Amino acid sequence: MDEITDFDALRRAMAENSERPEGPARNARAEQLLVEAERLNVPLAVIEALGHQLKVYNYSSEKDRMFVPFARLLRMWDERPEDFDEYEAHSLHWVFKWVSAGMLDQPHIPLASVEKWLGEMEHRYRLAGHSERAVRSAEFSVAAHVGDLPRAERAYAAWLAADRDRMADCHACELHGQGAWQVERGRDEEALRLWGPVLEGEYSCAHEPHTVLASSLVPLLRLGRVEEARAHHLRGFRLVRPMESMRGAYADHVEFCALTGNEARGLELLAERPAYFTDTGHPRSRLDFLAVVALLMDRLSALGLGEQGVPGPAGRSWSARELGAHARAEALELAARFDARNGTSHIGDRARARMAQEPLVERLPLGVRRARPAPVAAPAAAEAADRTELPGQPDLPALIAEARRLAETLRPGALEAWAAVARAAEGTELEPRARAEVADHEAMARGPEGLALFERAARLYAEAGDPGEALAARARGAYVRALTGEVDAALSAVAGPYDEVLALYAEDATGVRQTASVVMSRARILMRRVHEKVPEVGGPAGAAPGGRGPRAGAREVLAEAERAVREVLALVEGRTGDDVRTAARSAEARAMLAELAGRSGQEPEAVRLLRRAAAEYVAAGLPWYAVEHEVGAASLAHQLGDPAGAEEALRSALEHGGPYVEPAGRAQLNLQLAELIGGRGEAGEAAEHALEAAHWADEAGESATLGAWARHQLGGLLLRQERYAEAAEVLESALPDLSEETHGDGAVVQTLWWLGDCLGELGEHREAAERRLRAADIARHWPEQQDHATLAHLAAESLSNAGLLEEADRAYARAGELWRGLGNPVFLVRSIRARAWLALRGEAGERGARELMADAVRACEEALRGAAGPADRDRLVAELGNTHSQFGDLLTRLAAEAAEASETAEGAGTAEAAGTAEGAGREALEAALTQLDRAAELFGTLGAEGLHSRTGAELAAGGLEADLGRPAAAAARARGVLAAYEGADAADGTVRARRAEAERLLRPARPGV
Repeated sequence: MDEITDFDALRRAMAENSERPEGPARNARAEQLLVEAERLNVPLAVIEALGHQLKVYNYSSEKDRMFVPFARLLRMWDERPEDFDEYEAHSLHWVFKWVSAGMLDQPHIPLASVEKWLGEMEHRYRLAGHSERAVRSAEFSVAAHVGDLPRAERAYAAWLAADRDRMADCHACELHGQGAWQVERGRDEEALRLWGPVLEGEYSCAHEPHTVLASSLVPLLRLGRVEEARAHHLRGFRLVRPMESMRGAYADHVEFCALTGNEARGLELLAERPAYFTDTGHPRSRLDFLAVVALLMDRLSALGLGEQGVPGPAGRSWSARELGAHARAEALELAARFDARNGTSHIGDRARARMAQEPLVERLPLGVRRARPAPVAAPAAAEAADRTELPGQPDLPALIAEARRLAETLRPGALEAWAAVARAAEGTELEPRARAEVADHEAMARGPEGLALFERAARLYAEAGDPGEALAARARGAYVRALTGEVDAALSAVAGPYDEVLALYAEDATGVRQTASVVMSRARILMRRVHEKVPEVGGPAGAAPGGRGPRAGAREVLAEAERAVREVLALVEGRTGDDVRTAARSAEARAMLAELAGRSGQEPEAVRLLRRAAAEYVAAGLPWYAVEHEVGAASLAHQLGDPAGAEEALRSALEHGGPYVEPAGRAQLNLQLAELIGGRGEAGEAAEHALEAAHWADEAGESATLGAWARHQLGGLLLRQERYAEAAEVLESALPDLSEETHGDGAVVQTLWWLGDCLGELGEHREAAERRLRAADIARHWPEQQDHATLAHLAAESLSNAGLLEEADRAYARAGELWRGLGNPVFLVRSIRARAWLALRGEAGERGARELMADAVRACEEALRGAAGPADRDRLVAELGNTHSQFGDLLTRLAAEAAEASETAEGAGTAEAAGTAEGAGREALEAALTQLDRAAELFGTLGAEGLHSRTGAELAAGGLEADLGRPAAAAARARGVLAAYEGADAADGTVRARRAEAERLLRPARPGV
């Protein structure tokens, strides 16, 4: 750390400390700097150091420490106001507002002292000639804090009526305070209207829009504007996270999580800031934080997670229930201290109301990764909805009736219902039909392990007098055997039931349903043989030589399966009536025909049949069965180059599946839709599906696999909408889970690339450079080096924007090598130009900058000599023109620096140095003029395409002519520009700007102007 030996060094040190992160380390450095200032024996140095100390205390968790430096500053002002310069005098009056607000937030300071201080502030502002606006704003804060509604309304009106002056808070802070009051008065819409200019970026400051974004969360939720609330959370939390002093806004984000079903994310937020539980420097924000901690813990307890471990104050382990009780007690004790000081119950009432809130949204997906605090199975709710509510403990007959209802209508939960019957019937002798059904459904549930149970069910059905259902049970057993790979044995096993059931059906001894069940089982077994013998079309065994159809042997297998499937259709068509099970046979048969068509190379027909099968399931009241076939249709449509058809099928699948689709399936459906819709340019709707995909992947426990991919897609879609902060949060959330092994190195690189773009737009250039360099490091191993070069170039831009000049120069040099290797002269030239501008800012200086810009010109001229054709030539001519133009700009800047040096030398009385600098400046201007002339000449060869660039260069040259004392030459260039735009479209913004600039150049040349 440099020694402080003079006032300038102290100021540099304070400026550096101001850039450090908020917190105790910055505060401690401010205290050291005050000691150093006192050693300088310069009153203004001490004043500035005290002001710096006061500022860093105010923007930290140690706000209670700002009163001491302020008291000292005030005393110094009263004793020797002449020691204060204009800026420090202004600052002293400015921080009156901080101190008055700070007193309100400290319950140990008596209310009488706060009122006295308010009077002191009013007196001193009046003496200094300031408006009452800041004073009335401070009075409003006092009245609102204690709950004095009439006084608060009067002060609020007076605040808005008073003139704005230099002492008024910035527009952003004022609007935040005004909107917060509207929220307290129950006027959420008005609050959001007031906050609009801050949210839209019209007004901002060090803590805005941070606090407005946080304050808007609950009002937006109450108004049902949940998408905006989500966006404000992602955007706002990113701003609040690094700022220690913003515990109150941080609490708003924790509250948002508690009220939107995002309890797990709320716990993550608590874990990030353990000091917020115990920091005592700002009691009011600690009260806010503890209140929302209690709210969040209550939500966890309500979910049955009261014993779950949670982050809390250091020194011990906490369960949700324990932390909730602790936070509630601490919050109420703090509120009681405020209320005792204020003589009202206002603070306590607000704290209790905040802790008692109920969720405003059951589930609001955020897109960032989270782990559910409790598993939620999506199909469970739907299954429960299909069950009849039975009062009390249902008896055995009621259980059997419910199980039969579910089985007859093919409802989810039928297997579980029959399992419940079996449990309830233990020790009871059921009649044969019921025993048959119990055995049959247990066999279905157990799969291959239940083969013997199918035979038992068949015997019991026969005993119950239903020979058709007995044959159906045997046929089901045969199919299960086929699922184990024993297809030939399964065909032998089904042959007997098949012949017998047809004979029974011919004699009217059994019905369509039982017959169809056996015939369908045989068709299913033959379809298993198709799966074994006939791979998808295009596979080595399935396709015939030179064509898309299957081989001869495969055709026989397909034909036999098709005959069996069509037999099912012939049996059930026209006979389904209201029988859901028979209707389901028809739909399943259509789906089988679709598969056979697909394996025969008839994909369009397969799509048609799949959609028809899905429609039949929906018509039968079984929409969840349609999902698989809609997804299959979507896949085939996509292969056929029909994205609209694929999208329609996926939308139907999502609509029909409803809550019956497992979370992983819903994630897949939404993700496929996101990719399709995003592919046709609808980034907004695509992002909604990607958001849902991320949510359901988390629900399915697939955050690290499917969820990471969904977040990758969501981040890219948000970036396309220029929602940079939201995109950055989502992409950063995806990165830890994305791996080259699971998702591919391309996905990792793309995510880092997108994240770098977002961070660059957010002004986080150092972080953007880090992400881009990581991506470039992966891409450098790829055979194709275009992405490596682009990322290296982008990283160089970020490093330059971050002020890391040496690192940026190395990155640009590396990018230039890559561009040269790729044969891309345009970007090679751009990398060299960028290095020239860096050189001007760094140690290489003027000489290095000139040499590099000359290198850029030579590289472009060399490429132009080898141009491949007219289009390539025009592109290189434009780039060469731009290079000459930038060379001119660089030389113009050098001339301006020389002129400044000449003035400085002249002021110091060194005429020789002044003359030398003046000559250097004139030489630079002449050289710049030469470069701009060359640029204009090159752009002129491009005709209409180069018009705007040519006139821009001409006008810049005209300005230099004027600076060189050649007004006639400047005017001639201006007239040339005006002539170039004769008859041009006046609505064109560039045309208007060029004409206006030309007119300005002409004015000095006109008499009387």
